[in-house]
Amino acid sequence: MSMERSGAITFKGNPVTLLGAEVKVGDKAPDFQVLANDLSPVTLADSKGSVRIISVVPSVDTGVCDAQTRRFNEEAANLSGVKVYTVSVDLPFAQKRWCGAAGIENVQTVSDHRDLSFGTAYGIAIKELRLLARGVFVIDQNDQVVYAEYVAEATDHPDYEAPVLAAKKALEA
Repeated sequence: MSMERSGAITFKGNPVTLLGAEVKVGDKAPDFQVLANDLSPVTLADSKGSVRIISVVPSVDTGVCDAQTRRFNEEAANLSGVKVYTVSVDLPFAQKRWCGAAGIENVQTVSDHRDLSFGTAYGIAIKELRLLARGVFVIDQNDQVVYAEYVAEATDHPDYEAPVLAAKKALEA
């Protein structure tokens, strides 16, 4: 059984339990298996050798998640050599529909709905809701975590500038 961190964050003001250990800067990025919009598996190894920004949202169908994904889509347009993922537990079909409607082309949405592989590996799955909490991770070319944010209140926005700066710095390394 994976570890539980009760009260690690709040969701709409209520303390919730996160499943899995907290990932910290300097850690080796844990592997995971999520699903692309066409149901094909996506793993950390698939993007080996790239700098990755992984934006984590509870659902693309909510206001803050929508804004967060659009913002990273804009940032990604200016970050050549950086792969940007948005991971949520939305079904792949819903992610695909949402991306088409939102005109998202620079971010790959991936679904963790099947077994919370990403959520538990990165310690960001909310036990009580079976959703992912909000956060952002930046992983360098050597699979090292160079930025990690767990947003304290899941309905708040993450920091947008810091992960972009961390990704740019990793590109220059």
